Amino acid sequence: MARSENKTAPLAPRLYLLLPPLAGHAEAEAERLAALLRDVAAATDLAAVLIRPGEAGAGELRGLVAAAQEAGAACLIDGNAALAAATGADGVHATGLTALKGALAAVRPDGIAGVSDLKNKHDAMSAGESGADYVMFGEADAQGRRPPFDTTCERVQWWAEIFQTPCVAYARTLEEVDALVAAGADFIAVDTLLLDDTADAARALAGRLVPAGAG
Repeated sequence: MARSENKTAPLAPRLYLLLPPLAGHAEAEAERLAALLRDVAAATDLAAVLIRPGEAGAGELRGLVAAAQEAGAACLIDGNAALAAATGADGVHATGLTALKGALAAVRPDGIAGVSDLKNKHDAMSAGESGADYVMFGEADAQGRRPPFDTTCERVQWWAEIFQTPCVAYARTLEEVDALVAAGADFIAVDTLLLDDTADAARALAGRLVPAGAG
């Protein structure tokens, strides 16, 4: 997950798929999610997949990690570096600056460590200075709450204009995808947008992942 150094032409943002937490029968749920991400990868430029393990262990998750990687996507585990190592995942997604420090220590030098729950611009800059591989803006918390969307767009535009660390921006609707692409996001993160009618939604999403001014 990296940003191109080529400033002459904008590149299309890529997709970051946030899978729902595994619940119930973890093995069957992992198989269902593996099929879902294959459908998404067939229709879009899928760059990364975030697995939220819930109570699932390494045994239930290895197949899901492999499915993401076979689709050409980096696979990250939410908040659990030990589980990332045990499943062969590519890295860890951290929530907040304190968790980022632990994630960076666990995955370096070869793994990916990204971060969300950045409360303000200072937190975002601190994450970049610490060596985060990406910063994420606008994501929902465990209760589904998220910052005002206008704030997310402003934060993405500010970051994209100044910093080299890639920026991931969370969208719930296709209209939000349009706005975040225009703001300069490097990656668009989605979850609920692709959980129903996955193939059709993925095709609609793919048509929107074009850089501002292209076409």
